[in-house]
Amino acid sequence: MREDLLHFIWKYKKLQLQNLVTTRDESLVIIDPGSHNLQSGPDFFNAKINIDGQLWAGNVEVHPNASDWYVHHHEEDVAYDNVILHVVWHDDINVYRKDNSLIPTLELKRYVSEDLLKSYKGLFENRSNKFINCENGISTVDKFTVRNWFERLYIERLEQKSELVNTLLKSSNNDWEKVLFMLLLKNFGLNINGASFLTIAHALDYSIVRKLRNDHFQLESVFFGLAGLLDYNKIKDPYFDSLKKEYAYLRKKFDLTQESVQRPEFFKLRPTNFPTIRLSQIAALYEEHENLFQKVIKAPGLDDLYAIFDISASRYWDIHFTFGKESKKSPKKLTKPFIDLLLINTILPLKFCYAHHKGTDGIVGIFSIIERIKKEDNSILNKFKAIGVQVKTAGDTQAILQLYNEYCSKNKCLQCAIGSSLLHGNI
Repeated sequence: MREDLLHFIWKYKKLQLQNLVTTRDESLVIIDPGSHNLQSGPDFFNAKINIDGQLWAGNVEVHPNASDWYVHHHEEDVAYDNVILHVVWHDDINVYRKDNSLIPTLELKRYVSEDLLKSYKGLFENRSNKFINCENGISTVDKFTVRNWFERLYIERLEQKSELVNTLLKSSNNDWEKVLFMLLLKNFGLNINGASFLTIAHALDYSIVRKLRNDHFQLESVFFGLAGLLDYNKIKDPYFDSLKKEYAYLRKKFDLTQESVQRPEFFKLRPTNFPTIRLSQIAALYEEHENLFQKVIKAPGLDDLYAIFDISASRYWDIHFTFGKESKKSPKKLTKPFIDLLLINTILPLKFCYAHHKGTDGIVGIFSIIERIKKEDNSILNKFKAIGVQVKTAGDTQAILQLYNEYCSKNKCLQCAIGSSLLHGNI
């Protein structure tokens, strides 16, 4: 017996409600099951229960076995002193409060139908042969439920991404411009070089970026130098030599060090994603825009954000992907799909955090942008589409990734509106 099913049964009162009695044969009436608590402490807060004619208000704890109370050491935790009812599947031991008073117990297995148990079991049958537990039923859930759940999932994903934003804010004394710079640098590196580019951001005091932002060449030299891309001696290229000389001067002037920087990778990357190209592009972005944070925060719509990121790497990279090797001419402009990734992973989470910081509700504006961004494409999303889930926008794809990573993969079906809806519909 899984505890999440017991939570579901209690929360939605999916049990025989007539003639309930405790394990001591006291009559029991559920007036209010309470608010489900997913954090530490009792499972349900502020429940109201009538036991033997006496109204009780307090918290409810749920376990598969009554003895789990002692396994989890609740008897030592003051947060459990006001538990008014212990809801269990199997009552295998009496449970007492600190004052030695017996906590009333409801044994659920006496009041739950076989149909509910079969429906729940059906979600997990042949799990190893399924992509997700509910793949045979997810397309039958009404669109209103799915749409509301997807909106909540996207907000949940924004909240999850806020953790890094808040960590960087704390370390930078709430310097939002610096945090934007660090997040952009990380996300310009994508999955392979994101961690490496973030070490560059940590190694470079943002005040230096402010001083050099009017000179693309100097910014490039610092970015390339800290990344270790100017450490080679056998490259014969005038631009490379000039950057190397400039970096030597700026390194001494600003006391720069590469010791903590992780060198970026070229392996397995498309040439347009080479660290040389991406670092030049972000240098161009900061040369183009002063007070970039204020610009992205004030940008009201998607087209305004696209305009901000309409930049290219320096002209040298029109005919290069790496130093010293010429290629076919192609200006290295930020593409719309790449800008979309920056908006999804950097700008919108930052807008979300800033709105919270200012005590305003910016979610409507965020939804108006994410719903205009084209849907992403990867193997997980393709599998959801194959089982009948509609994927139209980047908001949908972000919600689905949150659904898969935080619910489907962890078997949290009854904390999911889709799984909960399917179980409701089958009983």
